[in-house]
Formats: sequence, C-alpha cells, structure tokens
Amino acid sequence: MLRVGIVGLGGIGKNHARCYTNNPDAELVAVCDLLPERVDPVGKQYGIPAYHSLEEMIDAEELDAVSVATAGPENGGHHHAPTMALIAAGKHVLVEKPISNNLTEAREMVQAAKDAGVLLGVNLNHRFTPAAARAKKLQEDGELGDILFVNMALWINNPNESSPWFHLRALHPHSIDVMRYFGGPISKVQAFLHKGPGRAIWSNASINLQFASGAVGHLTGSYDASRYHPIERCEVAGSKGRFVIENVFERLEFFPRESPEKLVVDNPIMGGMEGFGETFSNRINAFVSQVQAGGPLDGSGADGLAAQEVIEAAIRSFEGGTVEEVAG
Repeated sequence: MLRVGIVGLGGIGKNHARCYTNNPDAELVAVCDLLPERVDPVGKQYGIPAYHSLEEMIDAEELDAVSVATAGPENGGHHHAPTMALIAAGKHVLVEKPISNNLTEAREMVQAAKDAGVLLGVNLNHRFTPAAARAKKLQEDGELGDILFVNMALWINNPNESSPWFHLRALHPHSIDVMRYFGGPISKVQAFLHKGPGRAIWSNASINLQFASGAVGHLTGSYDASRYHPIERCEVAGSKGRFVIENVFERLEFFPRESPEKLVVDNPIMGGMEGFGETFSNRINAFVSQVQAGGPLDGSGADGLAAQEVIEAAIRSFEGGTVEEVAG
C-alpha cells in the first residue's frame, strides 16, 4: 500500500485526492496547503490530518509519495520549492504540469530527483488513455513504420490574462508531450502567435516542429475556443500507416497505407471512459503502480522538462523570428 500525501488543495489537488482514494493500492494519509480554508475541509472530508506547513507534514507523516498540485504564475511558478523539499526528504513526487514555468528550476527538479534516487513524475494526463495506449501498440508492433509527421491540435476556452506566455506554458506541455510520445525528441521549433479579439496575451499558436528523427510536425493551439466541443486531435503518419486520435480518448482510427480497410476503436458506451476527468485517474493509477514497481515512470520529470524546453524554444522563435534549436 502506497502512503501518499497532497500539497496544494485547489480544484486539481482535490481531484488528486479523489483519485488516490479510489485506488486500492494507495492510502491518502495527509493533505497540506498554506490556506486553512482550502485544506481543512478536505482533511475533514477524508478523516486525515490537514497541515498548513509542508515541513510539518514531512516530519509528522510516513509518506511514500506526494502529489504537488500547487499553482503559481503560469500554473507552475509554485512547484519548485515543495518538490525540492520532498525530494530532499526522499519522497517520490507527482507534480502538476507544467513541471515549472522556469527552465532553470525545472532542470534542478529533474536533476535533484535523479541524484536522490527518487521518482519524479508530471501529470501529463493526455497520454493516459486507452486510445493512446492502442495507438502506441500499433507503433511498437511496426504497423506505422517510420514516423513521417505528427500533427496536433489542442484548444480550450480560457479567459486567463495573467501572462503573455500563459497559453503556451500552462496548456501545451500536454500537446508537446503527446507529440513526443509518438514522435520522439524534438530538435527544432518555429512559432507564430496571435492575440484573439480583446486579448492581452498570445492566445493562439501555430508551431512548426522537426523531430530528431527527421520527421516533421505541427501544433495548433488556442485559448479562444468553445468549452463545449472537442478539444484535441492527434494525427501521426508513418511509412506504413496513419492514425488519428479524436478528442483525447473518444476514437482511434488507423489507416494502413496499402489497404482500403481501416481500424476503428471507439470509446465504448458501457465500460469506457466516462469523460475527460478519468484521464486524471488513469494517470495517477499509473503513477501508483509504477512507483510500487520501482519505476520507470511514464510521463516522467524528464518528459515534463523536455516539453518545457520545446515551449521555451517556441517563445524564443516568436520573439526573434527564428528557427530555434531545442536544448537537450
């Protein structure tokens, strides 16, 4: 049984609490937030201690792993300090995305976990679906052949105006991670950005990518779309076939290059994923089982860092009108 805690009890932290509580191999034993009005009701709800100090929770509890669901600027600005403290205490950590909105801090987090011999994961939950798993199996079985291109689109309605780069840094760790999941490391980036009507931030993005393998790709992203319609589409083409994942988990279609037939895998009405919220459960269940197995982790800290490296290269590209090399 994995004994877990949570730091940061906003809406996402409460979601983590639900997921851990529903996992038979995990026991939620403590929660922590600087704001008593956030954490105290959650502690009462689950009948567990609620702490207002991370140091107190670390000292008082025998924890195996901790979710860091703090937010901060660009949804990642408050991840570094608690993650580093937990790593120093020898705890495995699952941190919300982005791993950090600061590359120096993100790199420190990944290196610290490696040095300490603990597992660091990032909540890159969009890859944790049956559709993505089936598509990955097609790839591993050689049904795709050599990857030629990866196209991704991710759009949601988000009125946040807190930072010029909020859209890129807070949302697109997901899309970049899915692209890397199928296409491998990304080596070059060229970005174009646009402000939607009435916007103060860059709320739309068109990003060209080249993978280390030589394959090419494109990402379209927006914070100006409707919240009531599909949010995501992933298309991956190889020398032997092409697949499309519609709306994260709803449908997978595979088109063999030399056959008129196609494979269609729909999310089943009975027994399938009931909604996007289940991607959190899938991701946390994978974290629990992989920590218990001693690793490695899917959606690791290194994966989260790699996504941020691409995003920062995209920002440099837009600012300089250049094609940028991706660090790492």
